[in-house]
Amino acid sequence: MNHLLPLAAPAALILAAILAYLGPGLRPRRSVWLSEAMALVALGITVLSTAQLITHGPGTSLLLGTYGLGLSVRVDALSVVMLLLVSFVGWVVLRYAATYLDGESRQGVFTAWLCATLASVLLLVQSGNLLQLVAAWFATSFFLHKLLLFYPGRAMAQRAARKNRVTARLGDAALIGAAFLLVSAYGTGDIGTILAEARGGPAPAYALWVAGLLALAALLKSAQFPTHGWLTEVMETPTPVSALLHAGVINAGGFLLIRFADVMLLAPGVLAGLVMIGGFTAIFGGLVMLTQSAVKTSLAWSTVAQMGFMILQCGLALFPLALLHIVAHSLYKAHAFLASGAAVDGVVAIRRPGPVAIPNGAAVLRAFLIALVIYGVVGALFGFAGKSPQAIALGAILIFGVAYLLAQGLADAAPRVLTQRTALYSVAATIGYFALQTGAEWLMSGTLPATPAPGPLERALIVLAVLSLGLVAVAQAAFPLWSHHPAAQGLRVHLSNGLYANAITDRLLGGWTRKTLSRTGEAL
Repeated sequence: MNHLLPLAAPAALILAAILAYLGPGLRPRRSVWLSEAMALVALGITVLSTAQLITHGPGTSLLLGTYGLGLSVRVDALSVVMLLLVSFVGWVVLRYAATYLDGESRQGVFTAWLCATLASVLLLVQSGNLLQLVAAWFATSFFLHKLLLFYPGRAMAQRAARKNRVTARLGDAALIGAAFLLVSAYGTGDIGTILAEARGGPAPAYALWVAGLLALAALLKSAQFPTHGWLTEVMETPTPVSALLHAGVINAGGFLLIRFADVMLLAPGVLAGLVMIGGFTAIFGGLVMLTQSAVKTSLAWSTVAQMGFMILQCGLALFPLALLHIVAHSLYKAHAFLASGAAVDGVVAIRRPGPVAIPNGAAVLRAFLIALVIYGVVGALFGFAGKSPQAIALGAILIFGVAYLLAQGLADAAPRVLTQRTALYSVAATIGYFALQTGAEWLMSGTLPATPAPGPLERALIVLAVLSLGLVAVAQAAFPLWSHHPAAQGLRVHLSNGLYANAITDRLLGGWTRKTLSRTGEAL
């Protein structure tokens, strides 16, 4: 079986990037069209790779290199899901960018960096070797930096790119350190061999260091608190960049943890750290998101919160569900960014909006009780017996979103049709969650390890996560009731500024990077 087929997908995009970069001096529109066509070709290749996996099973290609390091392709359920996701979202973004930047003098250059970034991510998610993984990881950050500075004269763009550069280099160093320790521990750079030995053999002496460095690289890549600042300032770049981030760029940290799930399970303490950091980032980002008036800024803070929730899932060892979260979040958030302009126009076009349904305290309480009943009934139908305590707790957390939806329909001012629709959507969302959870676990069976039984520390963290996120959900549902209180208004000011974490980061980085920035103009 030829497992090298997926390599044709990034190769097509690399060719498109070269032609698009040269396009401005030739025929820019033709090069942009060709880039979109090559992205569609890459999507077709990933579909063929999926069919190949179904018919021939998983495996790793021959190594194109020496001394156990080089270029190889790992084809399994995880890599194929990510290949399909990245290639599909990438094709949509390139198609959108062709119109969005039509007439820009540097459209060809922008398209080239888009294609190069997508090619790097495709190489990353299909990596069968540590050397390829590290190189693709670095290339993704490098080309993203180019996109962040597409308008180099904008001070905010320079600041965002500077912060991203610092966190990216720290993440690169952490991943290189983890790769070095993995090769030392297992005597090979082949990822498949490493995972097999980690799953079936004893833990190496420095397993804690390996897992810790992998976790650090993932946290830095996925904009976890307090390194999230650059993501909330990415609005200074064209809108396609914001959508592109969800094609395996900002969520590459989650993919790294999922790919090395067997290694991460060797260090429960590191997983506990991921739960705490991811959980705090999810709560922090979700609260700040509520205070933002600009659509794109609110979406960016939502991404911070979602990436925190993804890290939380990995910390709970719910790796199949973390992958499901990556897919679902990538699709809806990429669409949200690309459709943000039309959404604003649609709201402006509504000259006479109807009354706003504001739930009171009793409605909020009823909504949460009904949501728990729905969760219990649907969960019983799907079977709680086969679910891990972590998965059950995660479902309880996600059902808080259903409660928020129900609260709007139970408000006194809500018309009957709204109440009926929110009830129907709540049941559908709960059924969808359990169905997708079951499907993700089945699909990743044999590829990702099963979630282990939680120990005392894990159980305490599960309770803490459910209570914390539950309180935030209640506060969000009841927000209109207490938003006009003076204390709430003061808190809103602090939250709208991200509790000033970004300002502190700017002060720390501004001193020693300003000279480099002024000298190079691009902080490269």
